[in-house]
This record gives sequence, structure tokens and C-alpha cells, in this order.
Amino acid sequence: MKLSTNINQLWNKRRTNIDENWYTYLFFVVLRIVLVFIQTGYVHPDEFFQSIEVMNGDHFRLEHVRTWEFNNTMPVRSITIPFLLLRVPWSFLEFAALYMREYFNIEILCSYTYLVFPRLIFCAISFVNDWALYRVCMLYSLRFEIRLLALGSSWVMLVFGTHTFSNTIEMALCSVLLYFVAECMITTNTIVYKKEILDEKYDKAASIGERVKIWKLKNALPTHNFNKIFIMSSLCVMGVFNRPTFLLFGAPMVFYWLLRGMGTKSVTFTDFHLRMLLFCVSAIPTMLFFVLCDSLYYKYLTSGEIMTKTISIDNFVFTPWNFVKYNIDPKKTSEHGLHPKYIHLLVNVPLLYGILGIIAMVSFAQLMIRFFKAEYQGLPRAQSIVGLMSASIFVPLFFLSLINHQEPRFLIPLTFPIILLHGPKLVTGFCAHYPFRVENEWLRQIYEKFLCTKASAVHVMKIWYISNIALTVFFGFMHQAGVFPLAQHFEEQMKLKAPDQHIHLITSHTYMFPLSLVNIPSTQMVHLNTQSGQRYKKRKDFYLYEYGSLDMPQLMSRIRLIMSHCELKKETKKLRYRLFLAIPSSLSDDLNMALVQSNATYLNYELKHVFYPHVSTEALPQFLGRHPGVVDPPHWSDDDLKGTCMLEQEPELSFTYVSKQLSSFIHQFGLALYEFELKRNMPKNKKTLTRTKCYT
Repeated sequence: MKLSTNINQLWNKRRTNIDENWYTYLFFVVLRIVLVFIQTGYVHPDEFFQSIEVMNGDHFRLEHVRTWEFNNTMPVRSITIPFLLLRVPWSFLEFAALYMREYFNIEILCSYTYLVFPRLIFCAISFVNDWALYRVCMLYSLRFEIRLLALGSSWVMLVFGTHTFSNTIEMALCSVLLYFVAECMITTNTIVYKKEILDEKYDKAASIGERVKIWKLKNALPTHNFNKIFIMSSLCVMGVFNRPTFLLFGAPMVFYWLLRGMGTKSVTFTDFHLRMLLFCVSAIPTMLFFVLCDSLYYKYLTSGEIMTKTISIDNFVFTPWNFVKYNIDPKKTSEHGLHPKYIHLLVNVPLLYGILGIIAMVSFAQLMIRFFKAEYQGLPRAQSIVGLMSASIFVPLFFLSLINHQEPRFLIPLTFPIILLHGPKLVTGFCAHYPFRVENEWLRQIYEKFLCTKASAVHVMKIWYISNIALTVFFGFMHQAGVFPLAQHFEEQMKLKAPDQHIHLITSHTYMFPLSLVNIPSTQMVHLNTQSGQRYKKRKDFYLYEYGSLDMPQLMSRIRLIMSHCELKKETKKLRYRLFLAIPSSLSDDLNMALVQSNATYLNYELKHVFYPHVSTEALPQFLGRHPGVVDPPHWSDDDLKGTCMLEQEPELSFTYVSKQLSSFIHQFGLALYEFELKRNMPKNKKTLTRTKCYT
């Protein structure tokens, strides 16, 4: 009984010593892993077309879309990191799938696996950020629980951390690099401090024996000048080949690594320049490895040329340089969208980091005000952890703001320094202490009612949770979320269709369709029949037409053109076909109107399926839209055979009207799949009447 009481007391004492934020963080860790398996949100086309689309197509020989970035003429994307992260694990999974198919008759290689398995790998990589944040907090004796909670509950980690973006890898590399720089800074500061103390004692020593003893202690101090030099230079090379914008993120970090210890007697400009030289030399092996891998993949360098030793500088490709050449051309960058210079600062930072992003901007503005007022004592020390994190935020932010094309995902490597500096604001509020330098009654009132911990901490935490939950739900489960279920649907359709039937899919007002997720063999690659040993090419039977945000009248003309071509092949080559159109359900009424206006009475179309939820920013749902009225059948007693249109009455505030509007609004959150057919065997001299809609 006494032992049980002691154990309970020990357990309760242990629980009270652990911050409750730690348990909340563990909940978000589990949530991040779970989200890998249940998210269908589609944030941006680059999450597919810069990684898994090409890797899936190459490894499994699937039909896929190969974007211009992987063009052999001028490739701008390195293939090395995606190859190591995806194709190598795919080989092990493919081996396991062979046994599952042979012994259990279970096929695990399907569109769901092609989506989830790479996301699981990227999710594992995202935990590198958590590890680096924890290590830095332990090095500098900072509260890690609240910072880890802020990181784990951020929608940047819950969404971007579980999607296959190259920016996710860039964020992890930046976090690891920051950790190594922070570790080297504290190591150098400690060793330099001890060395200076020993030098001072050496000069004051009264006897030779005491000096010898101090001299031995000085020699026993570990070296610090070139700590982590090879791994840091390799990380920088990996970051640049992954995304050349890593230069902007890594430059202030490397500068702080070069600067550490400067201003003391034991570290001089000679050390600074020697560090810089050896850092560049240490980067050469990793750079040569990436250049060699990319050159082999893009066929600039072949095994025959290696065997015959006919190799020149033209046999190598340097993808970061191609990336820079492409992006310095304003005509080419304008094709991807032009944005004002203030978008990153005023829109993207608050969007990504919510209230903490706004606090970071205000804190930096305060530092700038103090700098211009020459209040240098209020600024962080140049070689401090605060200085390192501040430079890692605002140096890349400034230079990225000069680029014409600006997207929020370009800034996600700023997550680590922003959380480290401002994560505790979630529990301390805007200001833990009185922030003003002068005592004033009005300023004191502002502090006590709005800025102090008691007044603001609860609101800051609520705003943080609400904004991150809302953005996680929107981008993780709603934004373009019908595209992947659409791919799964056609994966099943391709298995069930007849061999002489072709499938045609038209998409509009949706993101690019990841063709590899349909899981059909490539028509461009040579396949091997394992039973007969013969090699063959597959005949194309799935056609994809993507028309962006084309307006409905033009879309109808494309549909008629594609159908006429299919009809010609049906008559000449006896190839049957099915023609589908996928558009946001918010455009269904526009489609009906376009069909009426185009007088396409020879077309039948049927709604086959609606994939919920799905939100397209190119076609947002209309909550206050008017409902169409129904056209009455023609009055056959009249000679003109014309119908009358019952116009919708003025809306009245009633339960029926509100429920009708709400139902219409909810049903617009979907991706509608229509099938078009040509009307056949129509009797002559007889008009087919179609139920149409009339808009008021």
C-alpha cells in the first residue's frame, strides 16, 4: 500500500512538471500523420508535377504529364533528390507489392498508394523541423513545449508538411542548417570565452609551472573554426539543387557561421576568409554528385561516352543555372503571374503564420525604429540567436519580394525562425512586459487593456487556433479536393471498359489533372510481357483535355469539335468512345445556359457523379444567386408552338426560400462529372423537346 502511494505521488509530481502544451503538441503530431491518409485537398499543381507525377511515370511506366521543367533541352529541376526520396522507396514497395499480389491476391499499387506513400515520406521529413527546433531550444535553454505546439498546430506543417512540395524539403533543409549554425555559434562562443580567460590567467601566472599547466589546458580546448563544415556545405548544395531560391535563405545562415567569434582576440579576418574558402571547397564533392546524376538522367551523359572517354563540358547539365536563366527573363516569369512587391509582406506572411506573422512584422518594425533612432542598446546583439533568426526571416523576405512572381509556399522556410522567436506569444500575449520606454498614463492604459499577458494571451491563442483550423480544413479537404476522387473514378473506369473503347476527359476551371494517378500504362514507353518475353507499346485509349478557365461558349465549341473527331474515328476505325466533362458544380447552370444558347439539340448530357467537397477559386459558389425558372411545355393548341416562361417571384424571407438557397449553395461545393452523347435514330420531321431553364 505504501509502495502504491509512493508511485502515485511520483507520477503526479512528474505530470505536474511537464508542460500541458507538450501533450497538446503530441496530439498534433498524431494529427499530422493521420492527415496524410485522409486529405484529398489539392493546394497547388507543383505538389504533383514537380515530384510524384514524373517519378510515378518513370518508375511504374505509367501515362503521365511531363512538364516543361523536366525538358531535356533545358531542364531547370534537379532529379537527384526526388529520385532518392521517391524512386528508391518505390522499389522496396514494389517488391512488397509483388508478394502481396502473389500470395494474398491483394493489389496495393493503385492511385491511393501513388498519392499517400510519397506524402508519408514528406511527412517524415517534416519532423526534421520539430527535431531541429527542439535541439535549438535545448542549446539555448528556451521553452520548447510552447514552441513545438506552435509549430505542430500550424497549418503550414499540417498541410504543406504532408504534401509533396519541393518547398517542404527546402523548409527541412533550412531548419537543419539553422540548427547547425546555432550549435556552432554557441560552441565557438564557449571555447573563445574559455580561451580568453586562460590567456588572461597565463599572463598573470607567477611561475613557469603554472604557465605550463594553463598552456596544457589551452591546447586541450577543442577546435571550433571548421565545425560541421562538410555537412553544412552539403546541405547548402542540396538546397540549391532542390530549389535555387535556397541561396536567399541560406546566405544569412552561412554568414553567421562565418562571423561567429569575430571581434575577439582569437578570431580574426584571416579565420573568416579561411572559413569561406574551405566552405566552398567542401561543397565541391556534393555538387559534382548532383551534376553527375542530373546529367545521366537527362541523357547529357551516357554510359557509352563514359566507356569511350569522349566527355566534354557539354556532357554536363547544371540545373540551378538553367533555373536562374529562366527566371531572370521577365517575359517568361510573366507567364506564371505577376504580383506587386508587397504581396509577400502584407498578404502571404499573415496568410501562412496568422497572428504570429503579424507579430513578427510589428517586432521587426520596432527594431528598425530603434535602429534609425540610434537606440542600439535596444537591439539584439549581432552574433546572438535572436540576430540569427531575425536575419533568417527578413533577408530572404526582402529579396523574394523583389521577384515578380510571389506565392505563399515560397515563404514556408521562414517557419522555423518565426516560431522560435514568436511562438511564446501564444501564452504571453503581445507583450509580457511594459514595452514603452516612457511612462505615460495613456500608454499604461493601452498596455494593461490590450497588450499585457492577462488581456491578450487568451485572444492570441484563440485567433491562432481558429485561423489554422480553418486553413487546414480549406486547403486540406476542400480546395480542388474533387480532383483526386475523379482520378480514382477513372482508374476504375479504365479497368471496366471494353478494349475497343476510348475514354475522353475534358476538364475546366480545375487545377492540372495528375494523369499518373489514373494508373494506366504509358503509351510512350516500351513494356515487357513477363510471360512471353516480348516487348510492346500500348495503344492510347485515354485522352485528357485541360482548358483552364475557358468560358462556357468556347468550351461548348471544343466539346463539339472533340465529339466530331470521335465520331469520325468511330465510323472509320470502329472505335467506340465515351466523352466526359468535369467542371465545378457551381458552373452547372452556366453549362445549361451555354447548351441552350448554342442550340446543341443534337447533344445529350447526363450528370454521372458529383465529387464532394470541391472548391475552385476560379468558380466560387454563389450564395445569393437567383434560382432559374422552369420553362412550361408548349401549348399545343397554339399555332406558334411556343412555351411560356414562369419567372421567379421576388424572394421572400421564409423557411422555404432560405432552405432552397442553402441547399443550392451547399451543392455548389462539388466537382460535377457529365457524360455527353450524340442523339441517334431521331425520327424525321419531329422535334425533340428538351427541358431547359430560363434566367430572370
